[in-house]
Amino acid sequence: MSTQANRVMALSEWEDRWQEGRISFHQPQVHKFLEKYLDKIVHGQKSIRFFFPLCGKAVDMKWLADMGHTVAGVEISEKGIKQFFEDQSLRYNEEPVPEIPGAKVFKSADGKISIYQSDLYKFSSAIAGKFGGIWDRGALVAINPCDRQKYAALLTSLMESDCRYLVDTLEYNPEQYKGPPFLVTEEGVKNLFEGACDIELLQSADGFEERHRAWGIDYLTEKVYLLTPKKQ
Repeated sequence: MSTQANRVMALSEWEDRWQEGRISFHQPQVHKFLEKYLDKIVHGQKSIRFFFPLCGKAVDMKWLADMGHTVAGVEISEKGIKQFFEDQSLRYNEEPVPEIPGAKVFKSADGKISIYQSDLYKFSSAIAGKFGGIWDRGALVAINPCDRQKYAALLTSLMESDCRYLVDTLEYNPEQYKGPPFLVTEEGVKNLFEGACDIELLQSADGFEERHRAWGIDYLTEKVYLLTPKKQ
């Protein structure tokens, strides 16, 4: 982590990646860990409100909406948001967000999916309420390491008292690759969240694929955790 601590990516760099189509972080199918552990988030409820930080055009949002859940995401790239609705053949409306100057919200015609085009740190529960489920795939590992405390404070502020937060992390040798995605260790997750949440490691798996050789790394471990607010 120390070698990555000062690595900072501007929002404009993420915008550029979308404009140039450099979005290897996008997955065209529902994430295997979300499928596998969905029951742990839903916990027997028929409909819950999901939050997707830095959602991109994740197909997982449509998958959950089709099951009867509602989804709110935050994404800086308007191109990414519009691609989501186009890829999923969903009609949508565009509205300003009065609480965030310059921000917009894109809502599916059926109201089940809302994606806010905004700086994540300008988003709050005052804008969209709190959530019963959070799926964090590619967000905690994408934010600048120096912003992690701010990120954790935001995420915990968005959690209902019975919220279940599923977070996917990556571990590799940071001497070999500067990120993003950035290294997030088990200790790092605990440092950020254990004050507010109970943390359970659900699975640790070999996430190394051929494409990762281009990063210069020789191993990649993917870990998924379930976080639940501590009882008051």
